[in-house]
Amino acid sequence: MVVFAGQGDLRRSLVLLWRTPGEAVTRSGPGPRPGLTVDAIVDAGIAIADASGISAVSMREVGKRVGRTGMALYTYVPSKDELVDLMYDRSLAELPTDYDLADGWRAALSAWTHDYWAFCLRHPWTLRVSQARPVLGPNENAMLETVLRILFATGLGAHVVRRVVGTLINHVRGAAQTVVDSRQAAAATGVSDEDWWAARSAAFEEVVPDFAERFPTIVRLAREAATAPPDPQQPYLEREATETFDAGLAVLLDGIEAIVRRGTREPREERVPEGA
Repeated sequence: MVVFAGQGDLRRSLVLLWRTPGEAVTRSGPGPRPGLTVDAIVDAGIAIADASGISAVSMREVGKRVGRTGMALYTYVPSKDELVDLMYDRSLAELPTDYDLADGWRAALSAWTHDYWAFCLRHPWTLRVSQARPVLGPNENAMLETVLRILFATGLGAHVVRRVVGTLINHVRGAAQTVVDSRQAAAATGVSDEDWWAARSAAFEEVVPDFAERFPTIVRLAREAATAPPDPQQPYLEREATETFDAGLAVLLDGIEAIVRRGTREPREERVPEGA
């Protein structure tokens, strides 16, 4: 299930996200009850999402967790739409916002990327929140401010930095999603990655005996890039995704470094052939 931010009332959402002084978001009826706050409600929603996924979050379930009815929460948060926005932004507050550039931008950017990767694995439900429309909360902006500060230390121009940020975020989220899917697949089917592949490998050899002749390059890759024996502490696909993440990050950092060395501050304009 993909969740799109900003489905609730625009002004009310922003007031809650930014805790605008002097503004209040309430519904008619009894006033707020002592001992309950917006932060407590949001934290309860995050705990439910961490344990059972974003689809398990509802005003009723959050109410149960904080000892209130679902209806009682509407005095604090107008609807589930605003709640999800608040949950996403609040969770991002875990990310560090200060990286030492003394060892250069590459070390800082690598540290930021690994921190974001670990965050996504701690809160896999955040991967269901689409990047197509940002939440526009303070912590989401703090995350962006942090990585931009590192990237501008490279000396690259704004156009390049803008594309690099998107590429890095997509790389992290894509690799993390594979790990999350692997964990969920084993839990949902009761079959480990290793057992799933072992069963299909045996059957595949019988059903497609000429596979090596038809797809020699795939076979070469499997043979020459054979992985280490399975680690019972880390499922096969999870290990593969982690290694792919690290390898992909190294390629991205090398690419950024190559652009920096070339002294390109703005992207090259590609000439479009006539008639294309």
